[in-house]
Amino acid sequence: MRFTTTILTAAAAAVAAPSSDATALGPRQQSSTITVDLSRTFQRMDGFGFSLAFQRANLITNMSDKTKQKELLDLLFNRTTGAGFTILRNGIGSTPNSNSDFMNTIAPRNPGGPKATPQYVWDGKDSGQLWVSQQAVQQYGVKQIYATPGYMKTNNNDANGGTLCGVPNASCSSGDWRQAYADYLVAYIKFYAQEGVPISHLGFLNEPDYTASYASMRSDGNQAADFIKILYPTLEAANLTSTLGIACCETMGWGNGASMVSSIRSQGQESRLKTVTSHTYTGGPSGPMNSRNPVWFSEQCDLNGQWTTSWYSNGGAGEGLTWANNIYSAVVNYNASGYLYWEGVQWPNPNTNEKIIRVDNSTNTYEVSKRLWAFANWSRYVSPGAVRVGTSGGTGIRTAAFRNEDGTIAVVVISTTGNSANVSIKLSGGAAPSYVQAFVSDSTRNAAGIAATLAADGTVSGQVAARSITTFFILPGAKKS
Repeated sequence: MRFTTTILTAAAAAVAAPSSDATALGPRQQSSTITVDLSRTFQRMDGFGFSLAFQRANLITNMSDKTKQKELLDLLFNRTTGAGFTILRNGIGSTPNSNSDFMNTIAPRNPGGPKATPQYVWDGKDSGQLWVSQQAVQQYGVKQIYATPGYMKTNNNDANGGTLCGVPNASCSSGDWRQAYADYLVAYIKFYAQEGVPISHLGFLNEPDYTASYASMRSDGNQAADFIKILYPTLEAANLTSTLGIACCETMGWGNGASMVSSIRSQGQESRLKTVTSHTYTGGPSGPMNSRNPVWFSEQCDLNGQWTTSWYSNGGAGEGLTWANNIYSAVVNYNASGYLYWEGVQWPNPNTNEKIIRVDNSTNTYEVSKRLWAFANWSRYVSPGAVRVGTSGGTGIRTAAFRNEDGTIAVVVISTTGNSANVSIKLSGGAAPSYVQAFVSDSTRNAAGIAATLAADGTVSGQVAARSITTFFILPGAKKS
C-alpha cells in the first residue's frame, strides 16, 4: 500500500519577469470581464504535490549526472522555473530488505509480540526518499506519511490486504498490535526529524477499500476511528500534535472515503483529523466531501493512457489541458484544499501517464510531460495558506481566484474553447492592484511570462490564448475606501 509523508512549503509565491514574446492567441478573440470578490471566501489551500513512493525517489537520488539531478529538482520544486510543488508525499515502507519497487520497513523483524520491544533499523536513505525530502525542505522550502509491517495484520503479510490486529472484528492469536503500530509510525517520524525533515501530516491507511498484491491493509470507518483513539494520544505523548496531524483515509473511491469519514465522525474522532484524503480510481465526487477538515485529492493520475507530452490533441486523459481542468474541478467544484499527482518521476516502463516526468537513469535522460506545466500555473502562484475567493463573469473560460497570506492575488483563467479571449479583471472587496504579471501554459509555452496591463481604475487586462491556462499574479496597493 502506498503510504505518505507531506512536506509543505510556506514560501511566498515567486514571480518571474514576463517575456517579450508575442502571445499566440488563436483564430478569434472574445472579450470577457471577470469580477473577483475578495470578500466572498471559500476553502484555505494547502497546496499541490506528488509522490515518490515505491523506489521512484531513487531515480533522482541515484542519478549520476548531478546537473540533470538538479534540473529534476528544479522542475518539481522551483517556484520560478519549475512547477513549484508544495507537497511531497513519501511512502513508509513495510517490506523487509526490499530490492524491488517496494519500500524497506524500519522494523524488519517481528519482535515476538505486540508488547515486545521492536528493533528499529534506519538506513538513512528510506528508499531514496530522505535525500529528496531534505532537498525539498532545505533548498526549496517544503512536509507528510503512510504504512504497516506485515506481522501486525490478520494475514501476517505486508501484502494482500489483511487488517490491523486489535481493531474491531480483527483479532489475532499474536495479540493486539494497535499500540505497536502507533509506536512504529512515531518512530518513523522521529527518524525523519533527526535528519532535519519535519513531517506535517501522518496517514496510517492507504486504499483501505482495496486488497492489493503489494503492501496493503484493509479497514472500514469504525476500525479507522478505533485506531485514531490509539494513535492520537501516542502522538500527544511524543509532543508531536502541535506540528503534525493525522490524515485519513486514502480510499480508492470518493464515496468510500465519505462513508469512512461519516463513521469516524459518529465515533467522535473527526476533530482529531487534520486532513481528509481520497483517491478517485473507483469513483469520483458528486459534490464536496462532508467534513469540517480540509480535503485533499491525494493521488490522481492517468493509469491507462500511453505516455504523452501533449498539451492538447483531442482532450486525452494524459494531456496538459486535461489536468489543468481536473485541478480546477477539484478546487472549485469540490472545495479541495490539496491536489496531488501520483508519481513525480518514474522509469519509462510502464509507458503510461502515471508519472509527470519520465526518467531513464541508464542514459541520464528525462522527458517532461505538459502535466507539470498545468500544475505550475496553480502551484507557483497559489501558496499554502491562500484562501479561494469568489469569481464571476466570462464566456468560454473557467476562472478561480485566491488571496495569498502575503496579500498577493492569483487569478487562474482556463480557456475552454478554440478561441482566444481578451479579459478584464476587476477586484472588489479589498486592496486595489498596484502591479500585475501574467503567465501562460499551452502547446508551445510553459508558465511563460506574457503581457498584462493595469489601468488607473485598477482593472487588470490581458489575453488568454485558445486552450490555455493563464495565471494573473496581482500585487495589492492601498486598500479601497
